[in-house]
Amino acid sequence: MTDNTPSKKRTSTRLKNTGRINPGDLDSDTGDDANADGVRLQKVLAAAGVASRRKAEELIKLGRVKVDGIVVKEMGLRIDPANAVVHVDGNRIVVKEDNVYLALNKMPGMLSTMSDELGRPHIGQLLVDRPERLFHVGRLDMDSEGLLLLTNDGELAHRLTHPSYNVMKTYMAEIPGPVPRDLGRRLRAGVELDDGIAKVDHFEVVDLHAGRAVVEVVLHEGRKHIVRRMLAEVGHPVSRLVRTKIGDVQLGHQRPGTLRKLNPVEIALLYKAVGL
Repeated sequence: MTDNTPSKKRTSTRLKNTGRINPGDLDSDTGDDANADGVRLQKVLAAAGVASRRKAEELIKLGRVKVDGIVVKEMGLRIDPANAVVHVDGNRIVVKEDNVYLALNKMPGMLSTMSDELGRPHIGQLLVDRPERLFHVGRLDMDSEGLLLLTNDGELAHRLTHPSYNVMKTYMAEIPGPVPRDLGRRLRAGVELDDGIAKVDHFEVVDLHAGRAVVEVVLHEGRKHIVRRMLAEVGHPVSRLVRTKIGDVQLGHQRPGTLRKLNPVEIALLYKAVGL
């Protein structure tokens, strides 16, 4: 006797190139199929350093993982790491394998450029062995030093530098003392410069010694030489300027002239700062 019952077809577990979840993208099969499109979500999370594959499966079951804004709880989802947007506990996870995120402690006397026709020292000389085309996030003038971020993630770089996203930058500046008690109030209220009023978001005197002061300046302004110009305008020209933070990423004790990879937590903090 012929069985006319329709055969049950296995649905391929995959995401389209857009990275969006579609009905049929989920499959209870937990084995890896080399011929299937995409990579299993738990494998992607493990490769991104979030957790072991088994722990990643637990995160998925608990509803702590989102793909393109949709909570995923079932096993077997395949995604395209080049296009999917993945969050764990609300933090963006880097799943695109060729993305690069670096912190540089720029030395004074070095240009924040990838080349220089006059042969002056520049940050591009530190990247000659890297095949990626990297963008630097925020310039520092030649005499300034400290934290620069380098990445090939164009959208993140754009948002970190665009003033509308209000990403805070923190600087330590050495200036002549004594520091008037009302200096912070004046800087927060705004200083008239030749290209308009500039304000700081935070000002604090960190140290006073032998007629010199070290002050912390936090602002989201991105205009050229903004910290130097503001402090010079109020009568305290800067003799040394170090950027110590971009958003919540800190320079820390990184040696001058060295590069380091940002860790997943730091990258997630940058994404969160610009709403990605």
